[in-house]
Amino acid sequence: MQRRQWIRAAALLGLAATGFHRSALAQAATVQVWKDPNCGCCHLWVEHLQASGFKVEVRDVGNTAARKRLGMPEKLGSCHTATVSGYVIEGHVPATDIHRLLKERPVALGLSVPGMPIGSPGMDGPEYKGRKDAFDVLLVQKDGSSKSFQRYPGQARMAQGGGMQRVGDGATAALPWVTAEVRRIDKSAGKVSLKHGEIPNLDMPPMSMVFQVKEPALLDALQVGQKVRFQAVQEKGVYWVVKIQPDSI
Repeated sequence: MQRRQWIRAAALLGLAATGFHRSALAQAATVQVWKDPNCGCCHLWVEHLQASGFKVEVRDVGNTAARKRLGMPEKLGSCHTATVSGYVIEGHVPATDIHRLLKERPVALGLSVPGMPIGSPGMDGPEYKGRKDAFDVLLVQKDGSSKSFQRYPGQARMAQGGGMQRVGDGATAALPWVTAEVRRIDKSAGKVSLKHGEIPNLDMPPMSMVFQVKEPALLDALQVGQKVRFQAVQEKGVYWVVKIQPDSI
């Protein structure tokens, strides 16, 4: 009996030590984040890191320039870019994977979760009703190549007419129009931040989010605070505005 109690106590001490080690790593590592000031999911990801023990410094200036300067490939891009202990972190990377990265210290540029998969940290609020899309955390090398670092399988769901729709299907005429308010415009990066209503074809609830724009010229007539309506699609994890115009209603 005493031996069993000793084994149980040792196991508990081991778990406590692991938790302490992770906490110590997080506290010793400051995460610097570049994001759009109006992106709600980026803010939630920052809160996720803070809840995991990381100290976070935020720069609300967008992340396009930072991503390019730090060498993260555009094709692996997302709505925010960060650095921690010499690594680049792109997108909604779970804190557990950052802990693992800092513990194992592989020779690499960093980690990326391309696009904005629903169910990833920051994209997992109650408005998504428990939906989880499959995604990979990628280990990115300095030459731009990548491989899976951690796989999150998600939950299978039916792809129906009201579900996921991607660029290139020639069906933009059938896309629903969604009302929104323009929160920020970044013409140089071809991005617009919108506080929008539900987007049925993407299964996306009302929120504030940054979109890429297929034709940057569409941004020329927009103003911050303007009421608009738009159509959006998803391509390889990236959300795109394909049409946008003033809301006449």
